Amino acid sequence: MIERAEPVLNVRDVAASTMFYARLGFVEQFGDDPDSPKFVMVGRDNAVLALQWHDFVGIAGDRPTVRFPVDDVDGLSDEFGELPDRTAVSDTSWGTREFHVRDADGNGLQFYRDL
Repeated sequence: MIERAEPVLNVRDVAASTMFYARLGFVEQFGDDPDSPKFVMVGRDNAVLALQWHDFVGIAGDRPTVRFPVDDVDGLSDEFGELPDRTAVSDTSWGTREFHVRDADGNGLQFYRDL
């Protein structure tokens, strides 16, 4: 039985990324080194993400995107407030209401609910 997925997002600065995800309501659940973290697990409700240091040498192309089904897209959007790389909430042609956020390393987060 697979209990859940825990995506690993590569980031250049684990401490800064942990603070970004804290702004989105994610709480640190594990950190390897409080002074110079290289690996941190953050969670909110039943969602868990791993933030892992990477130097980005040799990485090309698009960054990963993680989708989160949520109950109240508009409320969550209001909670997050203004973020540098964020879309407006909108209804899609494929039957969802959603908005997207990118962290400083280009990892995509999509928050949605079915219409």
